[in-house]
Amino acid sequence: MPKTVAVIPVYNHPSTIAAMVSGVREHGLSCILVDDGSEPGCAAVLKSLAAAQPEAVTLVVLAVNQGKGGAMMAGLREAARQGYSHALQIDADGQHDVHDIPKFLTLSQTQPDAVITGCPLYDESVPKGRLIARYATHVWVWINTLSLDIRDSMCGFRVYPLEPVLAVIDRERLGKRMDFDCEVLVRLHWRGVSIVSLPTRVTYPQDGVSHFKVWLDNVLISRMHAQLFFGMLLRLPKILWRKVAA
Repeated sequence: MPKTVAVIPVYNHPSTIAAMVSGVREHGLSCILVDDGSEPGCAAVLKSLAAAQPEAVTLVVLAVNQGKGGAMMAGLREAARQGYSHALQIDADGQHDVHDIPKFLTLSQTQPDAVITGCPLYDESVPKGRLIARYATHVWVWINTLSLDIRDSMCGFRVYPLEPVLAVIDRERLGKRMDFDCEVLVRLHWRGVSIVSLPTRVTYPQDGVSHFKVWLDNVLISRMHAQLFFGMLLRLPKILWRKVAA
């Protein structure tokens, strides 16, 4: 059976992180909190959460902000160091519904070699500009994998089998910001790892804090898609052969 821990990257979410930790703990998971260079107020909240439950909450502190991808890579490595086989990634800002955690865990238990990734079900709170940008990314992902296997590559609610994802992290130079979530799925797909989509509710709180930097992150994501496209061309014979063999 998979041994799973929750990894939560945190950058200045002092008002929501306690509720997220509580929600995760209610479903029997221990937590690895990654303080991604947060301000003193948020850092103090994270230290308090870890001190209150030292047997269940681990705090990894990055002295300098690395970006979501950098924080996730640090958290995934810590999960492997602690002997876990799988890691559930969930955001700190309250967008994701912790009540769906059992669905992710159950599907991961039945398909332990696969990545279980959320496919968002949005309500009216989703910013329309973000929604349009996500669809553009989806198209590029479908091109770069020559498939529709990855229905949504940007949802930060997912379960990773640690062995294949750490192999990608250790051997590839992955983006450290918002480009990480998308890139790691494409590269795992190239390696033959199954990507299984699970519908999950996603909300955008009106007072929520977003660290998506429109210009910087869009430039990084565009560059990532270009690099993946040329990487796909180099792997094209292998990708096509896998499709024929299947």
